[in-house]
Formats: sequence, structure tokens, C-alpha cells
Amino acid sequence: MILFVNDLTVIDFSYLCHKRGAVGESWIVDLTLHGSLNEQSMVLDFALVKKQVKRIIDEQIDHKLAVPTHPNVSVTHQDMQTNVSFKYADDRLALSCPAQAYCFIDAPEINIDSVTDYLINTILPLLPDNIEKIEIALRPEKIDTFYYHYSHGLKKHDGNCQRIVHGHRSKIEIFENGMKSPRLQKQWADLWQDIYLVSKEDLIEANQLKFISSDANSLCCAYVAPQGYFELAINKHRTHLLPYDTTVECIAQYLAEQLKQQNPANEYKVVAYEGVAKGSIAYA
Repeated sequence: MILFVNDLTVIDFSYLCHKRGAVGESWIVDLTLHGSLNEQSMVLDFALVKKQVKRIIDEQIDHKLAVPTHPNVSVTHQDMQTNVSFKYADDRLALSCPAQAYCFIDAPEINIDSVTDYLINTILPLLPDNIEKIEIALRPEKIDTFYYHYSHGLKKHDGNCQRIVHGHRSKIEIFENGMKSPRLQKQWADLWQDIYLVSKEDLIEANQLKFISSDANSLCCAYVAPQGYFELAINKHRTHLLPYDTTVECIAQYLAEQLKQQNPANEYKVVAYEGVAKGSIAYA
């Protein structure tokens, strides 16, 4: 018998790419279970699928940084910290976080295939014996407008958003004087493609880093959050500095304010998304 659940959850995470650096991503998860009927005449209760399997996926990769097994990745452990250094293209980034901020995947590249294999191998042993096989389909949202990939960390968040490099693939809608503006949407999507968004108050000097090193091209930031201590050194040209937190509410407000400053006579509405089907609206 076969049981399926489409749109089981959305994975919002970032991953290390040897060409693009830290990439924010959002993938929708579809699940198929193959097995015999249990004593309830079910393959598995839908309620258990949604709770148990979703919980495993969330614990394994959601709101984490996925790290491949790659020659350019260096991993060290010091005190309660896990430190990762990654060389890519002509750049380098380094970060130090509690171990739960990472998902280490034994593959040379993080992509849909490698993450799918990782999740199947992790989930199947934890399911009831009547489940013989599972299939997972990961897919990006179909977006008919402009979008960007961004990573960030929210130190004030009680949940997993506090992890300093997690991210999203998000569309952007901008209205100028009541009319949608593809020009402005493309402008910001291009500017923020594969961006790391930094809160100004998280900035530190390079000599304040405790567990990692930086170079002259790096922007450094750090904070203490409920899950522990986080720090990051990343090429400043791959970042954008916000004067406040990088929540989606603040992102929308920042974009609206920037547009208004550039053209004070015009009115703007910004619809900023955080991954799939959620976000914030701001006006200026």
C-alpha cells in the first residue's frame, strides 16, 4: 500500500556552495510511504506522519546550515563550539556555533539529491516496521516574479531562527504609487541574490572574534542567544547591513524606507516574503 502527503512541510535553511558561498534556500517537502497495513488498517496515521516525520525533518535540517564533505571545508571543535571554515570561488567564510546549528551531510555537494538521500536514510529507521520504503520529493516554490536567496540570524528569537547562518528563498513584490514595479523588484532581487543580511548592532571588530579568524575583506559579527554563542566572518561584499534586526518585518520596512528616500514624492508598498507563503507588508 502507498500513502502520500504533499506539502508536508517547508525546509528553510542555508547551505555551503563551492561557487556561491552561503545560500539561503526554501524547499517544499512531499512524502510517500510504502508499506503494509497496520492493526488500524493504515500504513501510518496521517497525524503521526505530520507530527513524527515533520519533527525529524525539522530537527535534522530546518533552520540550519547544511555543510558538505568537501576539501575546502574545515571543521574543528573547541569547548562547546563547532567551527567551520569554507573556501569558495575567491572568497572565504568562517563561523562558530553550537553543534545544533549545523547539518553535516556526507556528500561533496548540497543539492536536492544529496539532501533527499540524507533525509530518507535518517527517517526510515525511525518509522514503524510496517513501513518498507519512503520517498521524499524536495521542490522549490514556483515563483512567477523576482526572488532572492538570503541568509541571516536573529539573536533575539527563542526558536531556531537565532542560528547565525540559516536562510530562505523569497520572492519580493514592490508597488510604486499603487502599481507593481517589476523594475524595482528586479533591482532588489539582483542586489540581494545570495546575500547575508546583517544587523548593525551585531557587528564586532576582527580582534573580538573568539574562535575563528578573518581577513581584511571580512565583515565580522557575533552574539549570544538562548542556544549559545554565535560568530561569523564573511566577505563584506556579500553582505547588506540593516540598522535594525533582520526579521522579515524589518526587511519589508527597510526596503520601503530606502525606496522612499530615493523618491520622496512617491508612495511605496513592499511585500517581503520569508520563504514560502509567509512574510510581511510595509508602506512608506
